[in-house]
Amino acid sequence: QRHLVESGGGLVQAGGSLRLSCAASPIIFSINAMGWFRQAPGKQRELVATITSRGRTKYADSMKGRFTISRDTAKNTVYLHVNSLKPEDTAVYYCNSDGLSGSYWGQGTQVTVSS
Repeated sequence: QRHLVESGGGLVQAGGSLRLSCAASPIIFSINAMGWFRQAPGKQRELVATITSRGRTKYADSMKGRFTISRDTAKNTVYLHVNSLKPEDTAVYYCNSDGLSGSYWGQGTQVTVSS
């Protein structure tokens, strides 16, 4: 059973924007904090942003300014908006959920930024 399903990745030109979506099972979404991580080729997975069940957000220092995490309670979905994309944003972006109902990862969605 897939608890988290990401979508919205693809090939984008530098300077563009995109929105990633992560649809979660209702129980997970209502209890757990949700987050986005990314892993670039040859690098470790790194935190982008998190959002609690109450909507409190937190960003990695290097992600502040161009990344916005949000959640839609009616759709059990978390979003990641990214503006002014750079080639170094190229990575697989993973949705994560962590809390009382357990820890889960999505399958990842590839984002490729062309210069």
